[in-house]
Amino acid sequence: MRTIPVSQIRDAVKEMCIEANLFLTKDMEAALKRAREEEEAPLGQSVLDQLEENLRIAGEDSIPICQDTGMAVVFLEVGQDVHFEGGALEEAVNEGIRKGYVEGCLRKSVVSDPLIRENTKDNTPGVIHYSIVPGDRVRLTVAPKGFGSENMSRIFMLKPADGEEGVKNAVLTAVKEAGPNACPPMVVGVGIGGTFEKCALLAKQALTRSLDQRSEIPWVRAMEEELLERINRSGIGPGGLGGTTTALGVNINTYPTHIAGLPVAVNICCHVNRHAVRLI
Repeated sequence: MRTIPVSQIRDAVKEMCIEANLFLTKDMEAALKRAREEEEAPLGQSVLDQLEENLRIAGEDSIPICQDTGMAVVFLEVGQDVHFEGGALEEAVNEGIRKGYVEGCLRKSVVSDPLIRENTKDNTPGVIHYSIVPGDRVRLTVAPKGFGSENMSRIFMLKPADGEEGVKNAVLTAVKEAGPNACPPMVVGVGIGGTFEKCALLAKQALTRSLDQRSEIPWVRAMEEELLERINRSGIGPGGLGGTTTALGVNINTYPTHIAGLPVAVNICCHVNRHAVRLI
């Protein structure tokens, strides 16, 4: 049994909230650079140049990449041989979010009630997902999610007979309907299988997978590549102003499902696709 003080989780979450809002992961940096090299439309090239300049300024001046610093989504993969001490884990995570957003001077965008709409003034609570895994380590992923792209996400409860083409059409429909509203070039997370809520979680998790890491399942990998190619032929382009780069990547996660169903979720993220990962 390994004991971890919850203060360690709190401090990590605080630092990760700031890190994810100021700096891109290496795979996202590389994807944007590659997109600029391959973009064919002059206006698309100009938009990508502006995005690159924005990233440079954010890094040099330690200011957020985007004015929407998102709602904090936190994934905790907790080893079953870990014991937490010093307080409640969930309170520690939210305290980390609070400190990160307040001390990091990040915009606070969370309201305490979905209809009354009173701002909590510290961006809490976050959306926290737990999973218990073997071992004595904790893997933390913090993914601030802006709502320009989040609002463009979709769930499709397909019939099994819709098959592979039905899944592809669902993803392409979601991307087409999102258009410029998702701040392209976008990253498209897709969840296939499970239940109504499981496929949405799969899609959200897919966004945190490195764009350099393709699925190990042959048909999934082939679908990721095909969908990326078809999305980039849509003409939406950077900023929705036309071009050959509408998406930087398509990541698909799958899960077993019921004989009567084929749930598909599409969770879209803008060109920054912010997240930070730490192993404790």
